[in-house]
Amino acid sequence: MRTPFHSFSLLILCLVVPLPAEAERTDRDKPIHLEADRMSIDDLKKVQILEGNVVLTQGSLEIRTQRLVVTQDANGFQKGTATGGPNGLVRFKQKRDGSNSIIEGEAERIEHDARTEKTDFYNRARIKSGLDEVKGQFISYDAVNEKYLVSNTGPSLKSGTGESSSRVRAIIQPKNREQSPPISKGEPLQLRPAQSVVPRTE
Repeated sequence: MRTPFHSFSLLILCLVVPLPAEAERTDRDKPIHLEADRMSIDDLKKVQILEGNVVLTQGSLEIRTQRLVVTQDANGFQKGTATGGPNGLVRFKQKRDGSNSIIEGEAERIEHDARTEKTDFYNRARIKSGLDEVKGQFISYDAVNEKYLVSNTGPSLKSGTGESSSRVRAIIQPKNREQSPPISKGEPLQLRPAQSVVPRTE
């Protein structure tokens, strides 16, 4: 039985990390494309199950996995749950808005909600944006508010490889790292006569 203090100690493991990553805003208006070796569709329940080399794309967003279950709500919004892939990991990537850089992520299970534009990564989760990187057993990526929630707590966070960890990890680069002007190297100092100086005559 968990004590109140133990429950509180689990809560403080959560970390909100505002990495400098903003998803491509036009992705939400693009259709979702699905590819797989096998597909089964239940029109009545609005459920699609795809298996074998599955690829989901929506604009710049791309998810690659071995099994994907897509459901659709009454308003037409879709939600996908992906499991499996090389080394047991699902791969995710999406272009940053107004930039050519890419947000990349992986986990044993990835859930993407097209309505809320949130993507949840479960077990061995990792997200990288440029030189910034976060790791944990659970990562929730909010594309609308440009935030990450990283945690190692929760009843469903049991890795398929048996890995366990009590800490989350993040690498956040200084904001001025990419903004600093390049340092010129090897340029000789040139001295030129001032145009306003008149030589003295004796």
